Amino acid sequence: MNLPNKLTIARVIMIPIFVFLLLSDIVVQPLNRYLAVAVFVIASFTDYLDGNIARKYNLVTNFGKFMDPLADKLLVSSALICMVSMAEIPAWIVRIIISREFIVTGFRLIAVEKGVVIAASWWGKIKTVSQMIMIIVVISGVGGVAGHTLGRILIFLSALFTVISGVDYIIKNIDVLKD
Repeated sequence: MNLPNKLTIARVIMIPIFVFLLLSDIVVQPLNRYLAVAVFVIASFTDYLDGNIARKYNLVTNFGKFMDPLADKLLVSSALICMVSMAEIPAWIVRIIISREFIVTGFRLIAVEKGVVIAASWWGKIKTVSQMIMIIVVISGVGGVAGHTLGRILIFLSALFTVISGVDYIIKNIDVLKD
């Protein structure tokens, strides 16, 4: 188990901590949101770190190629589901985002069965970064009216990048569906 893979596992472990902080009332509002955002930022930063370390030191593994994007999906999906329950994001947008994640994961599982590991594309990385930034901005509630407007813009941009990356993924990997 190399360092990038340990960082990926750490990201998965941080998810329930993030959700607990965001949804619990043990810590007074808005402090719980800020603590949740801090955990989310740390978890998101591990995504940046693990990929860079893996590439720089030639520590890329099949486990990392598969688990890193899955950890991102779990982190982002958890945040989005919490945000729906908090009425911070429209449920239909979350349905689009999570549906794309299921479709891409399905493609990855089929590819793995055929001995092919599909790494994340640039569109997928843009999608992930836009979602993470959007989640941070919306949950933190920074900036009053301007921050609210920025949050709404980021929500729709994230949805757009999600659709674009999903279509790109399907087009580039449609061959995995062939027998």
